[in-house]
Amino acid sequence: MIALPTAADVGAAAARIAPWVQPSPLQPSAWLSAAHGCEVRLKLECWQPTGSFKLRGAMAALTALAPTERARGVVAASAGNHGQAIAWGARALGLPATIVVPLTASPAKIAALRTYPVELVLHGADYDTAEAFGRQLAAERGLPFISPYNDAAVIAGQGTLAAELLAAWPEVDMVVVPSGGGGLLAGVALALATLRPGVAVWGVEPAASPTMAQALARGGIGPVAEGPTLADGLAGNIEAGSISYPLAAAHAAGVVLVDEPAIRAAMRGAAEHEQLILEGSAAVAPAGLAQLDVAGKRVAVVLTGRNVALPVFLGAIALP
Repeated sequence: MIALPTAADVGAAAARIAPWVQPSPLQPSAWLSAAHGCEVRLKLECWQPTGSFKLRGAMAALTALAPTERARGVVAASAGNHGQAIAWGARALGLPATIVVPLTASPAKIAALRTYPVELVLHGADYDTAEAFGRQLAAERGLPFISPYNDAAVIAGQGTLAAELLAAWPEVDMVVVPSGGGGLLAGVALALATLRPGVAVWGVEPAASPTMAQALARGGIGPVAEGPTLADGLAGNIEAGSISYPLAAAHAAGVVLVDEPAIRAAMRGAAEHEQLILEGSAAVAPAGLAQLDVAGKRVAVVLTGRNVALPVFLGAIALP
């Protein structure tokens, strides 16, 4: 198994990515605060240059490579946002990159990837197939494979969000983040376990793809039957042996599930009350507040991405 990252690794990642990743705003939400009887602030990672938090982990991983590895390039698999972050970082650092995405990936994310000077490979009907092919391609070419969640440097990069959040709001009681493969959940929970152990870190997943929730419930990673979900960036099984699982099990408070109507309502609410366009994978976080004991608490909700095709967004927020 890959060596687990430490809190020191998170600090080192923060220093490496500082030239490229700027602190994201922390915005009070009167809408969610009133709805849930607590103080909610929104961590706007959707405003990162690539439209998602994934830039943190991608830049942490790419800047950790040895010069010889950078010269030869990398391979990554993605539902879209991680691939776009790797593509952005590869262009910024001047290294070659191959990005594998499933044929069913969001058209908006595929279109964005085509704007970068990378080799884009569309393969497979789902993320699991694309990920397996990406690892195969990396092995055949002798190149590093950068997983969106099963990578120590990526997880450390995602964890950089924690110190930034604490600096802006040291009184925070709880942090709520979307969870798919668990890289963000693992990184933030790891960092806060050292920086502020009393802060509870909760993950939120779509009920149609309860990968981390089931792993935590049964004490290990295993295959999960999946259904269609607006939170396409969170869909897909967790790779066997992923280091995101033991970190989440050790440091996160848990994972709750939200259904598709709740995701739609959160997307609509963010647009109506916050003037924010969120993809479904980001909207699970505010949707998850209804499943958590937040009354009277100070809660940071991480809004992870805005990369959604316009027809999908409009369909999601349309009133029944």
